[in-house]
Amino acid sequence: MNILISNDDGIFSPGVLALAEAIACEHQVTVVCPDRERSATGHALTLQEPLRVDSIKGIFPENVTAWACSGTPADSVKLALDALLPHRPDLVLSGINRGANLGTDVLYSGTVSAAMEGVLEGITSIAFSLTSFASLEFSAAATFAKHLVRHLSQQPLSEAVLLNVNIPAIVPADICGVRLTRLGIRRWRDVFAKRVDPRGKTYYWLSGEVVEEEATADSDIQAIRNNYITVTPLKYDLTLESHLPKVEEWLTDTDLENFNPC
Repeated sequence: MNILISNDDGIFSPGVLALAEAIACEHQVTVVCPDRERSATGHALTLQEPLRVDSIKGIFPENVTAWACSGTPADSVKLALDALLPHRPDLVLSGINRGANLGTDVLYSGTVSAAMEGVLEGITSIAFSLTSFASLEFSAAATFAKHLVRHLSQQPLSEAVLLNVNIPAIVPADICGVRLTRLGIRRWRDVFAKRVDPRGKTYYWLSGEVVEEEATADSDIQAIRNNYITVTPLKYDLTLESHLPKVEEWLTDTDLENFNPC
């Protein structure tokens, strides 16, 4: 298969190198990633300045074509699909990210957004994340990625879908298996550190910590706690189907349904 790989940690991150090395031994791989870390950029696009790309040599296997893009993860995939690649890829991969993308994290994740850009173009895509910011041991995640891609090449899905995959950052022998999961809920406590730069200007640095997790038995959060790799199918339609009848009734009762500003 022809496979496009991107990420949000940047072209020089060890995770994307591990993923490219694992996949390139069986498939044709092109890597297009941001030229620096662009974590938590969501699905942002660059519209107020041009995108620039540079060919990257000497890092990836010789059979891998690699480009560094000045934009976001979503920019990188859009540019690859519409300008850099001679043919549409069969699959878009994103990662391997440093840090989990569980539950509601997917709304902010550049890793997941890069993969979602592939789905928006009708291409099945997979986002891979290692559940640790500190670990640089990507071998188990890369091996699983290779097996999952091999399986998809033999048994393709019937429609374009995003598979969000999280791999526990533990000794491979301690991984209990793979679970199909739903998204859980993670709530963060945002911390804005107030600082002053050398010119006397105040600035704020955002950090935070997870303060609450809602994890049902079939959620990705609970499966990771139990040392399983998680696979969660995602879609971009955020419509809350269960509330359509209620909101329709509410609009009718409040006479807003036929609102006319004139």
